[in-house]
Amino acid sequence: MSLEGTQLPRRRPLDGRRVLVGVGAGIAAYKAVEVVRQLAQLGADVHVLMTRDATRLVGPATFRELSYNPVITDLFEGHPRLAMTHVTLARQADLLVVCPATADLLGKMAGGLGDDPVTTTYLACTAPVLVVPAMNTAMYHHPAVQANLAQLAQRGCHILGPVAGKLATGHEGMGRMVEPHQVVEEVCYLLHPCKDLRGRKVLVTAGPTREPLDPVRFLSNRSSGKMGYAIARMARLRGAQVTLVSGPVALAPPQGVEVERVETAQQMHDACLRHLPAQDAVIMAAAVADFRPVSPHPEKLKKQDLFARGQETWSLALTRTPDILAAMARLRRPHQLLVGFAAETRQLESMAWQKLREKGVDLVVANDVTRPGAGFEADTNAAVLVDRDGQRTEVPLVLKEELADRILDWVAAHLPPAPAAPAPPSTPPAG
Repeated sequence: MSLEGTQLPRRRPLDGRRVLVGVGAGIAAYKAVEVVRQLAQLGADVHVLMTRDATRLVGPATFRELSYNPVITDLFEGHPRLAMTHVTLARQADLLVVCPATADLLGKMAGGLGDDPVTTTYLACTAPVLVVPAMNTAMYHHPAVQANLAQLAQRGCHILGPVAGKLATGHEGMGRMVEPHQVVEEVCYLLHPCKDLRGRKVLVTAGPTREPLDPVRFLSNRSSGKMGYAIARMARLRGAQVTLVSGPVALAPPQGVEVERVETAQQMHDACLRHLPAQDAVIMAAAVADFRPVSPHPEKLKKQDLFARGQETWSLALTRTPDILAAMARLRRPHQLLVGFAAETRQLESMAWQKLREKGVDLVVANDVTRPGAGFEADTNAAVLVDRDGQRTEVPLVLKEELADRILDWVAAHLPPAPAAPAPPSTPPAG
């Protein structure tokens, strides 16, 4: 049965979480609309609070329709008990997002002033606070604004952005608000219930490699990189410091992940060995080319150069590419975990066990790329996990993020205890 077009039930990462979104009076308030929409789609119970001037940029009705909740724009509007609504919301919140955080809001928050729904809720909120600044470049660089941001960060607020780019004035510079999906991803990170990889370093490889035949042609495969990118994203959500070595793919880099882009198997080999010493775990999800042309041609090959008159075939000499997984297994230290992938078209389990033994890895994730919905380019995958202890785990067809979590469950359970932080030096008694 073909699974093409089938939508599996998606776990909504923010189900049951209450997120408050405080909207300031910046032109980037239009981006907050998309932030609220995405948060609600991910299951969050979203409540929007707006400054009075923010309502002149985006109407409260827009946020009400997208959040499915009333929007607070005035501390004393409508109901006599509404003055306490911000306190109740603040007490029940899992996270407060101030987006966009204007220079005015930053100053009030840093100074402890509360005269609107956003700042009063901030003062009453004991949940984590995510601040998303957006303003003119000159305002952003003003010493007072920088001091306010530093003060908020010192108090434990999470600061996201801004970035450089085109501003509402038409000028280019620092102060542009990050994109809505980046805000939502940071919310998912802050509210992710499992941080079992906090303090760990994880290296992930993803995507295909390309082995050049000439300046315009190459040998490659159908890997989209979706599995490796899902692993990198989920590892970061679970608290890991993630490095992603990526072949050429059409995917946005995961939020908060260090990405190094490569093209060839040799480049991926060199990057992996360079990053290996610092890692706690390495997950090799890339589909690395096993061979490459012996002598890539410096100019574009022409048909008339390859085929003599009447000739219909042309032979291409190939040589092996470096075996990155085997090299990592040889060079890793005893405490480092190594996970390999096996994309197979036959004898799935026997090939998985064989790879486990021959490569000297700790876990092999094997999948049948001929199975509908489980091969290259799909958003779903199914796999068999075999490990060094002889254990076998079968994962049915799931979204790749869910398979990534199952792999990371194994990694987290088998990592050796993190080394204890060194004790601070003792101060000898005076005198």
